[in-house]
Amino acid sequence: MSRPPVVLLVEDNPRNLKLARDVLEYAGFSVVVATTGEEAVEQSRTALPDVILMDLQLPGIDGFAALELIRGHTPTAHIPVVALTAFAMRRDRERVLTAGFSGYLEKPISVREFPAQVRRHLPRPDDPPER
Repeated sequence: MSRPPVVLLVEDNPRNLKLARDVLEYAGFSVVVATTGEEAVEQSRTALPDVILMDLQLPGIDGFAALELIRGHTPTAHIPVVALTAFAMRRDRERVLTAGFSGYLEKPISVREFPAQVRRHLPRPDDPPER
């Protein structure tokens, strides 16, 4: 049997973190948690997750700065990083995608749709890693 997909969930709000983690674990994901941008970078390097869900407003460095550090490190550069944010304006979405995020999920999350939304960002086994 193959291992469950590993998600690095980066969220500083304890309620949002618990809800997202519970929903993902119930759906069969393995979840690693970080609550700051610095922890996100560190966890991305030690856990090498299949996908990273990143809040943008974090204590310490923000999600944009953490993304740059993750993208700038060869072993983690290929990992899809999806912005998880309450910013829902069109300009915010464009800024997120222009910054290099792989996608965008809005908070509050939909408990029903969240696992499928995350699965869409998982690399498929036949996809070669990006270089």
